[in-house]
Amino acid sequence: MISYVTIGTNDLEKSAVFYDAVLAPLGGKRGPETERYKSWLGPTRGPMLMVMKPFDEKPATIGNGVMIALGAESPEVVDAVYKAAIAAGGTCEGEPGERRPGLYVGYFRDLDGNKLDAICM
Repeated sequence: MISYVTIGTNDLEKSAVFYDAVLAPLGGKRGPETERYKSWLGPTRGPMLMVMKPFDEKPATIGNGVMIALGAESPEVVDAVYKAAIAAGGTCEGEPGERRPGLYVGYFRDLDGNKLDAICM
């Protein structure tokens, strides 16, 4: 149903380094890119994640209530994604752990303040 998700950034190159690290444990590989955006595809291609400089050339801002969930195959992969995000300069929004039986999640923000999580159900 979802083809791609775009995340605004104010520093495309720093954001690309961050997402290279965060998406690696999930099997994410670089996809199409231009001077305005970078993208990543998962191992099964599926939906694409993109970071992009806003088209209107105004500063990128975060969406209140917006969060992107990155699906992980195991709690260990959730842990690896979360640790990569923090090591790459992201900030903690909730350390990885079981939120309810069968739901393991770690929350973080990227370099521009966008909220994401790694989740295993």
